[in-house]
Amino acid sequence: MSTSEDRKIKEKFKHKTWNEIKTNDSWAIFKIMAEFVDGYEKLSRIGPCVSIFGSARTKPDHKYYKLAESIAYKLTKNGYGVVTGGGPGIMEAGNKGAHKGKGISVGLNIELPFEQHDNPYIDKDKSLDFDYFFVRKVMFVKYSQGFVVMPGGFGTLDELFEAITLIQTKKIGAFPIILVGTEFWSGLIDWVKSTVLEKFSNISESDLDLFSIVDTEDEVLDVVNSFYKKYSLSPNF
Repeated sequence: MSTSEDRKIKEKFKHKTWNEIKTNDSWAIFKIMAEFVDGYEKLSRIGPCVSIFGSARTKPDHKYYKLAESIAYKLTKNGYGVVTGGGPGIMEAGNKGAHKGKGISVGLNIELPFEQHDNPYIDKDKSLDFDYFFVRKVMFVKYSQGFVVMPGGFGTLDELFEAITLIQTKKIGAFPIILVGTEFWSGLIDWVKSTVLEKFSNISESDLDLFSIVDTEDEVLDVVNSFYKKYSLSPNF
C-alpha cells in the first residue's frame, strides 16, 4: 500500500493537463490569499509583540519550558505581547507565561500530522490556524518586534535563520534576535564563525552582531528594553 509520502512524491512526477493545473494549483492561490488576509486583519491590531520560538517536544518539567514561561511572563509584565506557534512545548510555555502575566498571548498554529495542537493559553480572539508554513512565517516576522529563540529542532532553526536573513538583507528592521541557552547554541555559533565566516567567507563579520546569546530571563528583558530605549519606542503600557 502506498504511503502518504509516496503519493506526494509520485504526484510531483505526474503529468498534468492544463485543466488540472487550473483547477488544483491555480485555485490554491485563493486559499493562500485567505490566510494572508485573515492574518493581516487580526495581527495588525495587536501592538508590539515578541515572538518566542522553540521545540514542541519540550516537556513542562524541563528547565527550558520553565524558562520560556518565565521569559514570557516578564515580557508581558513590561508591556510586551507574546507570539508563539500556538502548539505544545516551548510554544505552550510562552503562551502560559503571557497568560499568567495578563498580557497579549497570540498563537499562530499550523496543521501537522504530529506534535502540533492548540495550547489552552492563547487569547480566544488571537488564535490563527494555517495550512501553509510560508504564510505563517510571514506573520511571525511582519508583526513581531523581537525574536526569542529557545532550544528547538528543524522548525526552530528555520524560523531563526528566516529572521536573520530578512534582517541581514534589510527586508525588515534590525529587531533583536535573542538565542536562549549557551549550552544549546554555542556549537552552532562556533560552526558559523569558524566555517561559514572564516573558512568560506559566506557571511560578513558584522552579521554576527545580528543576534545575541543569553541564559536568563532578565538578560532577555534587558536586550528587548535596550532596543526599545535606543529607538525611543514604548511597549503596550
